[in-house]
Amino acid sequence: MAKGHRAQIKRERNAVKDLRPSAKLSYARVSVQKACFVLDAIRGKDLETAIGIVTYNPRYASTLIKKLLESAAANAENNNNMDRSTLYVAECYAGSAPTMKRVHPRAQGRAYRILKRSSHITVVLDEKK
Repeated sequence: MAKGHRAQIKRERNAVKDLRPSAKLSYARVSVQKACFVLDAIRGKDLETAIGIVTYNPRYASTLIKKLLESAAANAENNNNMDRSTLYVAECYAGSAPTMKRVHPRAQGRAYRILKRSSHITVVLDEKK
């Protein structure tokens, strides 16, 4: 168990800055479950292989994730001076975002709720050692 006040522990934890290149897409109109199918396929792969996988994947989420991979690679080259050929997908995950609630009319005056889910998708790259 960490010692100190809760605010002090949070301050120390947040002081460590993650310098790995990343890209985040907020409020993507795809559910977390559907995005994770694509993310599981590219986790741990090198950048060129991951881009190849999402290019030929028929799922809608793969088009969004391909843009994220390209953006994270550009961030690595321009901001961190990393070589594109040494990059791999260190982390990739999706978290839930606000859900839009819609009403669908049904028989005998009833109304069913339709949940249009969205997600926040994050891709973090790193250099191979």
